[in-house]
Amino acid sequence: MKLVRYGAPGAEKPGLIDADGNVRDLSGKIDDVAGAAIAPESLIALSSLDAAALPLVEGNPRLGPCVAGTGKFICIGLNYADHAEESGLAVPPEPVIFMKATSAICGPNDNLVIPRGSEKTDWEVELGVVIGKTAKYVSEEEALDYVAGYCTVHDVSERAFQIEHQGQWTKGKSADTFGPTGPWLVTKDEVADPQNLPMWLKVNGQTMQDGTTGTMVYGVAHLVSYLSRFMSLQPGDIISTGTPPGVGMGQKPPRYLKPGDVVELGIEGLGVQKQTCVADR
Repeated sequence: MKLVRYGAPGAEKPGLIDADGNVRDLSGKIDDVAGAAIAPESLIALSSLDAAALPLVEGNPRLGPCVAGTGKFICIGLNYADHAEESGLAVPPEPVIFMKATSAICGPNDNLVIPRGSEKTDWEVELGVVIGKTAKYVSEEEALDYVAGYCTVHDVSERAFQIEHQGQWTKGKSADTFGPTGPWLVTKDEVADPQNLPMWLKVNGQTMQDGTTGTMVYGVAHLVSYLSRFMSLQPGDIISTGTPPGVGMGQKPPRYLKPGDVVELGIEGLGVQKQTCVADR
């Protein structure tokens, strides 16, 4: 099942994608794609609906972030060995955790706003894991029971803010529009193996990243279990699991985004995003 949120920013409605790729309105069934609506029992009930009987959403509506009510946007750094190598850094002995501000979350095709003073805005295609029920001290064996589904995430990064300024990575990761999510929240029953998903990213039509979740250092189950040792994971929380090689920082010479650039990215089965870069005013 592919769940979506459509409509104007801040006024999105819940929907699902039918067998023909149309958006069907779910607002008569759930308030939003959030909280209790993405709990296991709710997802089972939604999956039993006759999608063709739901109201058809006409036209080509804007798609918002695929999940609402995200309390934590947790990112994993250097989680692909080949990306760590291109960054000139060692593979970490434990997952590297940092937070991205939830105000960075936006729709998958919204403009990517390059912040004032930015010189090194970079791209990163990542697998997003959406939590469906509260997880605390969960084992790796049961970790996926707490996952509602998966989505494509663009973990946009301003490398100068992230690396060259003092402090933690968060300020280089959290500008408005630096967290496009979606287009869909794909429920976990449709993803046979989250560690076997091809992923790619293009800038102005040129392929920059072409990888697979199979080269993650720490897989999804391990990450959910590991994180749940340090904090409870709540419904709607997003874990962005790291990126394969090919980021702008790793190019020779480095290459960064500028106004007018178009970024396209996707993960097999999880949908495609497209953003046009614009300058912040």
